[in-house]
Amino acid sequence: MAGAAAEQRRLATVVESWLGRPVLIVGDAMLDEWRFADSDRLCREAPAPVLTLRRRISAAGGAANTAVNVAALGGRAVLVAPVGADVAGDELHDCLDRAGVWDRTVNQPGRPTPVKRRMLAGNQILLREDSGDPDDALDPEGVSRLLTALACATEELRAAAGGEAPTLVVCDYGLGALPAPVREWLVEQRERYATVALDAHDLADWRGLAPTVVTPSFAEATRLLARAGATTRPTGGTELHLKHPDIDPADGPSEMTVGAAPGGVRADDAAERTTDRPGPVGEPIRGEGRVALTGDGLSVTGTGVTVNTRAGEGVDRAVLAESRLAELRAHTGADVVAVTLDTEGAVVGGADGAPRRSHSTPVPASHAVGAGDAYLAAMTLALAADAPLPTAAQLAQLAATITVSDTGTCVCRREDLLTALDQPTGTTDRSALVGTDELDAIVAEYREAGRSVVFTNGCFDVLHRGHVRYLEQARALGDLLIVAVNSDGSVRRLKGPDRPVNPVEDRGALLAALACVDHVVVFEEDSPAALIEAVRPDVYVKGGDYPPELVPEAPLVRRLGGQVRTLGYVPDRSTSAIIERIRTHSQDPAPRATDRVPDESLSTRTQAS
Repeated sequence: MAGAAAEQRRLATVVESWLGRPVLIVGDAMLDEWRFADSDRLCREAPAPVLTLRRRISAAGGAANTAVNVAALGGRAVLVAPVGADVAGDELHDCLDRAGVWDRTVNQPGRPTPVKRRMLAGNQILLREDSGDPDDALDPEGVSRLLTALACATEELRAAAGGEAPTLVVCDYGLGALPAPVREWLVEQRERYATVALDAHDLADWRGLAPTVVTPSFAEATRLLARAGATTRPTGGTELHLKHPDIDPADGPSEMTVGAAPGGVRADDAAERTTDRPGPVGEPIRGEGRVALTGDGLSVTGTGVTVNTRAGEGVDRAVLAESRLAELRAHTGADVVAVTLDTEGAVVGGADGAPRRSHSTPVPASHAVGAGDAYLAAMTLALAADAPLPTAAQLAQLAATITVSDTGTCVCRREDLLTALDQPTGTTDRSALVGTDELDAIVAEYREAGRSVVFTNGCFDVLHRGHVRYLEQARALGDLLIVAVNSDGSVRRLKGPDRPVNPVEDRGALLAALACVDHVVVFEEDSPAALIEAVRPDVYVKGGDYPPELVPEAPLVRRLGGQVRTLGYVPDRSTSAIIERIRTHSQDPAPRATDRVPDESLSTRTQAS
């Protein structure tokens, strides 16, 4: 038991070490939409269920979900991707904001945001509708803007990390976000990134990138080997054997069998051992058509290819993958190859040639959407933090496994990972509301742990959506967010005799209840200068659309070695406007029938104040 506890503490140390790690994610971003419905009858027109929509959830998908997982695990995530100027794009921006991802996506008018819409009844996925055509290529201007965003985001991350080279994650799912000029730029700029992770449907498109780690699915790994001609096979053991006829029938898909080579599990295939040829394998990529599950539930069919799951009965995919890890590393140029096997876990191999096997718990398919993104995020952060490969593989599998407890797009939070390791999720048991005397000790404790401190201040009289979004974005700039709140006397001097509306005890309690706020401290002065001197923040944040040079505290912060950031508020959200609206409603003696009826609880609070 003592050994297990020590191992968990060792893993938790790695999780702590990657806090604030700068990571740039680029690739195919999409929106995941989940529609939950009830059904108790069939329609008259066809043997199809009649669905009544009960709930709808939107989540970041693809590269965007990888960025969300990086941020949730404690990294500093920046996403660069083309996003459409449409409703789905707006929802995706909101998802990124809520997750604390630095949104550096590039607006692409006329090119829709890819969406995966799933309809469920009783937690069973009935259908999935995909929108967003991979043939909608980026125009030259769009490519230029994307390259500019990549260059700027790289330098922004480097500056925020004090000159440290950022980590790069490439998510290429064949939806057109990474055309040839972008791929060529990333290959040419490889030296600007310390660690590079690649997750691509077609790994052959990324020759020359020399990634630190690639995470292909079994089908993607098989496709790469088939196209490479399988010219460097190992001399012993079970080998991956692909059968495919030379000519596809004109009236339907061809048949391809995935099994074991002669001498392996399926020795009856010996007569066919010479029929290997490069060709499509598993899930088709762009140009190979679409796939669909057949009615028997045993085959996946598509234009030019059928993968029959019965063909692999008795064959251990892990054994097959292990036997080809060296070839996969040679063909991708990667230091590490992690072949993911869905609910069967993963097989990981590095330069030492020793395969590592990890296992997962089988779950319904609706629970595992995005689990690969969590795996990729944790593997990348661990390798970027110089963790040994066995440790990185263990943490990646744990991150993927603990996210699949329910239906929806999987996100693994740092707190969930530490809880799974039986470790505390915080470094202090102090209350979020602290006094100025406690603040020095708290900051010293975090600084000793190598964490960065973000500081902001304000009245926060009536907490609204703009405040919450602003504070979430501020928290994403570092490891600890301290919010200094003006006392009631200070607010009266700054805002007038009728303010504040809420006393400082209420304002501080509400701020302390936000997950993005670590500590709240009240100050009596009109300026937070004394607190800034005491805290010496790494980042000082103010709300507004003006440049940092116009912030009065900027010279002081810079003299103390910190940087100043200004973050824009949500449009049409302000404390003054909300107070005026409340007063207008309370003074209207006879609201018209067409007027919106104020919330009773809001009216009660207004009268009480």
